[in-house]
Amino acid sequence: MRILLINHYAGSPRHGMEYRPYHFAREWKKAGHDVSIVAASYSHLRSEQPSVRRPFTEDAVDGIPFVWLRTPSYRGNGAARARNIFSFVLRLHRYARRIVEKMRPDVVIASSTYPLDVYPARRMASLAGALLVHEIHDLWPLTLVELAGIKPYHPFVALLQAAENYSCRVSHLIVSMLPRADEHLMAHGMEPAKYVHIPNGVDLEVWKSAEPIPEEHEAAIAELRGKGVFLVGYAGGHGVSNALDIVIDAAALLDRSGIAFVLVGQGPEKEALRERAASRCLSNVFFLSPVKRVQIPDLLSRFDVLFHAMRPSPIYRFGINPNKLFDYMMAGKPVIQAVNACNDMVKEADCGITVPPGDARALAEGIMALKGMSEYERRCMGERGKTHVLAEYDVAKLACRFADILEEKLAEFRLGGEAR
Repeated sequence: MRILLINHYAGSPRHGMEYRPYHFAREWKKAGHDVSIVAASYSHLRSEQPSVRRPFTEDAVDGIPFVWLRTPSYRGNGAARARNIFSFVLRLHRYARRIVEKMRPDVVIASSTYPLDVYPARRMASLAGALLVHEIHDLWPLTLVELAGIKPYHPFVALLQAAENYSCRVSHLIVSMLPRADEHLMAHGMEPAKYVHIPNGVDLEVWKSAEPIPEEHEAAIAELRGKGVFLVGYAGGHGVSNALDIVIDAAALLDRSGIAFVLVGQGPEKEALRERAASRCLSNVFFLSPVKRVQIPDLLSRFDVLFHAMRPSPIYRFGINPNKLFDYMMAGKPVIQAVNACNDMVKEADCGITVPPGDARALAEGIMALKGMSEYERRCMGERGKTHVLAEYDVAKLACRFADILEEKLAEFRLGGEAR
């Protein structure tokens, strides 16, 4: 198959998040498929932006062809980000024919978090006589309404809703990372037979080529270890959705209990979290800078327990699919999470404890329960998580399943075309 993957935020080991497009493209390429990725030149998720010389810049990452469409930079989630989105969608329209003539796709996948890219993707699929696939990360615009608090009648929400409805009608296949998104999509016109759930997963290549953490991180963690402290670790973004304020509240309840919290990463809420901890004179909360992706395995191995949280929201009735959790489980460490969602991977794997979101006392009690276990009990708990993630969430296996489904749907599509 020749697969064209459109993902506004696509990254790579060179550029940073988001990794799913690169991981799947790499595995498809190994299987003998031709894969090309079209992405925007600027994304807030990347640690390094690509070098763009012109509006349509061709590149290659580890043998995978990339096309970067030039878009303006932005900060935050305001008008500048919307401008970036519209710029990318308009360039997709402008270069649709050029992209199709160059890549001659059998399959066109629209996968940019927001659904607006389905319009130019549909045009490309029509020009190429290709299968049209819409890959859903989050349920936009519902996520903006239920999680970000944007009004349902906001013009941007209405525009996104029209695009989602359109996708439900015209896409030949809809792939969701969320396990129960079909309930929402069917209410917006999707035929049930179009739907398939393919979650994110763990990239074993990262774990095979892991690198040591920076010296400053090693020294900070070693100092705590030298004091015999029980370490609760977090690695990831410091944003509102990460709900790290509960850590500060739990730390206040556990101060001078021999338990320390180490938060590794960056984000818009980091300084506010620092100030919140400082205002309480907490001696058991430590903030460290982000580490490279290949250093995550070594970092996670240094902790006793790993923490994950999400803000309470009705949007999680359709499920969650956090990359962080796959890494935590792969690290073979017990997980404590403050989450309320329709799916609970920690419970499924029996690899930790789930407490209600926003309940600092429940979090503190859960951490004390894990601390009270023997080292052998915690090790067994962590191993159950690792076994589960290897069996169910290996990126290579997920990509293979995705390709098999694409080939099956493509055969049906072509047979239907012959019948017409």
